Amino acid sequence: MAEMDTSGGGGHKKGPGVKKGKKLSTRVDLTPMVDLGFLLITFFIFTTTMAQPTAMKLFLPKDAENPEDQNKAKESGVITILLGKDNNVFYYEGQLDNTASNFKSSNFKEIRSVLINKKANTPEKDLVVVLKPSSECTYRNVVDILDEMAINVLKRYALVDISEVEEKLVKLSGASAPAAN
Repeated sequence: MAEMDTSGGGGHKKGPGVKKGKKLSTRVDLTPMVDLGFLLITFFIFTTTMAQPTAMKLFLPKDAENPEDQNKAKESGVITILLGKDNNVFYYEGQLDNTASNFKSSNFKEIRSVLINKKANTPEKDLVVVLKPSSECTYRNVVDILDEMAINVLKRYALVDISEVEEKLVKLSGASAPAAN
């Protein structure tokens, strides 16, 4: 607490020859202020919430009795998305044929409409999206395509390694495709 020393030592005489008392400065005791500071620090530590990790909700498949039955999908309901460099996206429906006539080029702006059309034209139980990032694709592209799955409410998708044939096709097509955003 603040204290003031007012002892002037003696009476209050006025007039010539009277020595004035020495004025002392005010002394402030900061001990309660330190206590208040620690109380505030502990209050804020206990009342703040720690940063919650942001995670994507995944829909995991149910276990099947026969492992052969677990990963079955109709060819007409499968769309495969290949991620290339410079934000290029390639896709094909069903299986990739020998002439690669069903191999198409796209970007992240257009792939949403492709996914919406596929979802509209395919029964939900048959629709499967296979995601295959190439070696030249960035981590951000993988996160962006996973976000597209969440935005379009596509529950059945798989992140799979890309085959050598598909990797070569992406590299050849990526060199001729314009950079897309």
